[in-house]
Amino acid sequence: MTSIQTILEQATQMLATSSDSATLDAEVLLCSILQKQRSHLRAWPDKILDARQADLFWAAVAKRQQGQPIAYITGNREFWSRSFQVSSDVLIPRPDTEVLIECALKLIPVDQAARIIDLGTGSGIIAITLAAERPQANVTATDISEAALAIAQSNAKQHDIDRIQFYTSNWFSHVPLELFDLIVSNPPYIAEGDPHLQDSDLRFEPQTALVAPDNGLQAIQSLADQARHRLQLGGHLLIEHGYNQQDAVQNIFKEFRYENVQTYLDLSGQPRVTYGQWNP
Repeated sequence: MTSIQTILEQATQMLATSSDSATLDAEVLLCSILQKQRSHLRAWPDKILDARQADLFWAAVAKRQQGQPIAYITGNREFWSRSFQVSSDVLIPRPDTEVLIECALKLIPVDQAARIIDLGTGSGIIAITLAAERPQANVTATDISEAALAIAQSNAKQHDIDRIQFYTSNWFSHVPLELFDLIVSNPPYIAEGDPHLQDSDLRFEPQTALVAPDNGLQAIQSLADQARHRLQLGGHLLIEHGYNQQDAVQNIFKEFRYENVQTYLDLSGQPRVTYGQWNP
């Protein structure tokens, strides 16, 4: 028989050599098993876990010791104050992507009808968040991965969002011909062979959603090229990219004759999202 306090102390010691946030990791994993908030752990440190709870917890700790991301172990990650289902078929939502959401929401007034498409939606965090925050918008989401789309559709159902059309599509290839007011994407943008791919969570995430040829710029160039044929006059394009790609991405946008090109910083002050308007 093991109490919450004891098992957390033991797990923290075990994770200390493999994680910089051992205490937090142990608490998040136990909360996931118990289906409780972290405040519960502090309020009931002497509560005894049953054998099943303890077994599930130690199995989760073992996965974390191997380096598996917390989000994949628990099957959930928070984004824009909502919980989203995730698996190794999709990227783990990151706070930096909230910058793209902030930019998109400024472009589409809350009471305005608009057509929005999220290309390479993954878990659906962008499409679902925009649909939830802009109830007058009609949203489309695509992904080349059927497994990813299944997770996105499950997340949409979980959040009671029924205004999203999902398509298995390589960018626009299988999207019905129509024009959009806003095109958004968090495409693969890490260069092949980048040493960061061997770091932490990236080792476990789908490489097709992370890596692109041409120094990580091929997908962005393809998107910028295709998007200009699918934007309304005056429509907007927002693409997330690497912290060191601002100049290259801006040049791509300008080569394809986008106007008002500018880049927005993420929470760490790094260039993260580039904007362009289609108004040739």
